[in-house]
Amino acid sequence: MEKRTCAECGEAFHGRADKKFCSDMCRNAFNNKLNGSSNNYIRNINNILRRNRRIMEELVPAETAKVSQQKLADKGFNFGYYTNIVTTKEGKQYKFCYEYGYLPIEGNYFLLVKRKAES
Repeated sequence: MEKRTCAECGEAFHGRADKKFCSDMCRNAFNNKLNGSSNNYIRNINNILRRNRRIMEELVPAETAKVSQQKLADKGFNFGYYTNIVTTKEGKQYKFCYEYGYLPIEGNYFLLVKRKAES
């Protein structure tokens, strides 16, 4: 077996021919550095989406609710993030955060809906 150096800390180590790190700690540290910035971006977006979903879940007691834009904004709702758009036959576009969706209606109000679970 030949000696190799760890890709993270530079220490010499023995092991399998395809081994790149001297320990699990070095392997994890290397991969965390490699994926850190993209993971932070994704984590921040997921946090926004989860917050939007939580807000709508709180405001939709049954299947639908009418809520002012101001009330959503006061609770920290971010209108720029959603998981998908559903267009109805009438051409209305609901923006969804997972199973909760919203549709702008008259004035500064939104219709909030909860999508029924698909079987």
